[in-house]
Amino acid sequence: MDFLLKKFISMFLMPLPIGVFFIVLALVLLYRNKTKPARSMLIFSILWLFFFSYPPVANTLLYSLESSTQTLHKAPGNIKYIYVLGGGHHTDESLPITSQVVETSVVRLNEGIRLYHQLHEEASIIVSGHSGLFDPTTHAVMQEKLALALGVKKEKIILCPEPRDTQEEARAAKELVGDKPFILVTSASHMTRSLNFFKAEGLDPVPAPTNHLAGIQHPNYTKFFSSDALEKSRIVFHELLGLVWQKLKGV
Repeated sequence: MDFLLKKFISMFLMPLPIGVFFIVLALVLLYRNKTKPARSMLIFSILWLFFFSYPPVANTLLYSLESSTQTLHKAPGNIKYIYVLGGGHHTDESLPITSQVVETSVVRLNEGIRLYHQLHEEASIIVSGHSGLFDPTTHAVMQEKLALALGVKKEKIILCPEPRDTQEEARAAKELVGDKPFILVTSASHMTRSLNFFKAEGLDPVPAPTNHLAGIQHPNYTKFFSSDALEKSRIVFHELLGLVWQKLKGV
């Protein structure tokens, strides 16, 4: 219940839902003939949506999260496991496996496989994730299918289908890897929060952030109300809410 409640509440505490809420509030005020506060609220809602859908702002905010952990270009030689955190999927056998697994998960797994090849295919890749509410197939199984399609040996894949979120993945990692050295692969924006969970379990993984989305080298100052930028702002909100939740829980 706590898991579902957390997901439900966080769904509304994102830039777009908040901006829409301000617009609805402005319309309610206007309906009640409160013209001045309605006008102020409408202006505020437009500025809110403009701010978080403006590429330079969204990229700067996201870059602050993604740059907190350095990229792992070369895997240490003593690694025994590569733990690839789960993402999402939708089972549809009419599609190739690369289309059934969401882009984020595809990128994460590819980074894990890149490091796996650097280690001469001696380390095991751990894939995790439960089935969700409406999909009968676990995410771990979907990632296994993708890993096999990309040439990973079946005996080098370890399935962990129970975890529903990152905290549960950290607990599962403690049981799976023990005190053996391992690499943690997840999105760059998600790495700080992930490391907090894993270190809370007494683990010290080698971080391998991937799926970097923030581009600040060549900012586009003339593009406004970008849906891509709004999605990047959503990621920032999601991670910041997660970090606040960690603080409240003492992680």
